[in-house]
Amino acid sequence: MKSLRYLRLFLGFSAFAWGISVVGVFASWPQVDGMAQGMGAKPLAYDPMVDYWLRMMAGAFALIGGWYLALLLWPRKFHAAIPWFGWIMVLEGVILLAHGLRLGLGPFPFYGDVSACFVGGGGILWFSSAARPEVR
Repeated sequence: MKSLRYLRLFLGFSAFAWGISVVGVFASWPQVDGMAQGMGAKPLAYDPMVDYWLRMMAGAFALIGGWYLALLLWPRKFHAAIPWFGWIMVLEGVILLAHGLRLGLGPFPFYGDVSACFVGGGGILWFSSAARPEVR
């Protein structure tokens, strides 16, 4: 089925987009600071609590990516959850858009993050019905 392949494409994209955060779980603080500066942040002074929160967020985002991976691998088994995860992407895009505009962020990585959420979530929602088990 072509539409199931497209659904899997969007689920895989979303799994990667969320799952790449696993890097933040294991990176050293200087690496984290370098990555943040590469995305436009000012140098980050080390703070143990901020370090802890970063690892907490990175772990949570990576685990969400794991759920998108599970949906990719077993879409028929988890067909009822797929639209929910499409909406998670869309709603995250709305949150990022609202706060990115409020904060006056520049295009990188703001536009990419928002676009990834809307495209990934929209694609998942568009093709979500392809995961419904076939009735025989």
